[in-house]
Amino acid sequence: MKPATPHPDRAKLYADMSPANLTPLWEVLHALVPPQPQSPCQPALWKYEEIRPFLMRAGEAITAQEAIRRVLILENPALRGQSCITQSLYAGLQLILPGEVAPSHRHTQSALRFIVEGSGAFTSVDGEKTTMQPGDFIITPKWAFHDHGHEGQGPMVWLDGLDIPTIRFFDAGFAENGDVASQAIEKPEGASYAAFGHNMAPLRRSLPYGNTSPIFSYPYERTRQALSDLERFEAMDAWDGFKLRYINPLTGGSPMPTMQTFMQRLPLGFKGLPYRQTDGAVFSVVEGAGRAVIESHHGSYAFDFSPRDHFVIPSWHTARFESTDGCVLFSYSDRSIQQALGIHREERLPS
Repeated sequence: MKPATPHPDRAKLYADMSPANLTPLWEVLHALVPPQPQSPCQPALWKYEEIRPFLMRAGEAITAQEAIRRVLILENPALRGQSCITQSLYAGLQLILPGEVAPSHRHTQSALRFIVEGSGAFTSVDGEKTTMQPGDFIITPKWAFHDHGHEGQGPMVWLDGLDIPTIRFFDAGFAENGDVASQAIEKPEGASYAAFGHNMAPLRRSLPYGNTSPIFSYPYERTRQALSDLERFEAMDAWDGFKLRYINPLTGGSPMPTMQTFMQRLPLGFKGLPYRQTDGAVFSVVEGAGRAVIESHHGSYAFDFSPRDHFVIPSWHTARFESTDGCVLFSYSDRSIQQALGIHREERLPS
């Protein structure tokens, strides 16, 4: 069909109505309502051996107290300057050194900590303290006072995952500093798990953090055992290997209203089938090594990853995993938001 000839008055119409803050939908409709997602985000890999020296230099250049949070942001290469790893998620690596305190504050953004290196540091949330070990997943609920400290030896590094871009989109961000650098510890360590971590809950106790999990520390030791049990008793999934999602024990849903978290094991000799999903995901390598092969409108990528590396697979990018010797991956995404809105979609491809 021969394209229609534009009306001679069309350009003048656009120019005349622009000062009235009007624009024609028909000129942008295909971009606003595309036939499928076309994320501006790019796949990216951050090798820990390359990043760690910058973290250590940051430890010399600024104190945790000066910085409030000494963090190097993992910025998506297509979104530089926007402090985000996808359009809805933030990621950064935080360093705390022995004897330091990252002072108490709270904010409307939900946060997760996934421990990458070291031991002896702790996070305190609303009067309860948890000691951190590599592989632990720890929650900072929205609007809960929290601080970090280090009573051990050597540097401590963890992945910070937050919904900062999502809260920014809604113009709903608030923050408040605490009155003291380190909050008073009012509960024994492990109190939240003791109350809510055994498939039971206190009869008349109110929910401490609303729709966020009442358990704020999920130790890797228990998670790893759950993965091992899954591998012993269940058939392997051809796309994910053996994959578990963390849950809020009171609802069975996501531990946080804006972020879903996962742990998966790719067994020895795994060659996964390709998949794509609308929730872009951030990965942290816990054990072992492997490869992520990603295809998108940006091009083709092959990331060879090893322990403590991080990478991102954006929305609607086709990905598959391989691992010769087996590996364990932690990941988080905005799937819980998409499922609440009824817009999440996933395709598991045959080859």
